[in-house]
Amino acid sequence: MISETFQRDLIAVQDELLRYAYKLTMDHDEAHDLLQETSLKALDNQDKYTPDTNFKGWMYTIMRNIFINNYRKTVRDQTFVDHTDNLYHINLPKDSGFESTESAYDTKEIRRIVNALPREYRVPFAMHVSGFKYREIAEKLSLPLGTVKSRIFFTRQRLQGQLRDFVR
Repeated sequence: MISETFQRDLIAVQDELLRYAYKLTMDHDEAHDLLQETSLKALDNQDKYTPDTNFKGWMYTIMRNIFINNYRKTVRDQTFVDHTDNLYHINLPKDSGFESTESAYDTKEIRRIVNALPREYRVPFAMHVSGFKYREIAEKLSLPLGTVKSRIFFTRQRLQGQLRDFVR
């Protein structure tokens, strides 16, 4: 049975959660799906919520975790692992067997921009792109977790600005 306070709090936070969901997904339909999934998860786990604590924070955390898990699942589903002998599929030539001059230039330019970043930003970003978790990066580089997260965030922002011309 849903307690009246829990139900009232859940309804009251819906608009703010929808804005947050849109900020995460940048798509109206996906934002509504994320909001619905978050609300259902909160209802399923109502017994885990401690009354008189930050309900909105609890809901934001649920939404963020669902978004991250969905993102990781999407990336994992799109990853192709070649289990054939001699990596047959990976070693197949591309369309014509040669890389186009344009794509070679793009790759070279992207590498140049990434390598031009200051080392304190480039290293955590490279580790993150390679699959390390924030906590692992923080431990390996002996940095606070917040510092690692902010450096990766700022590096992404900077790269998005500089690589705007390369998005097709």
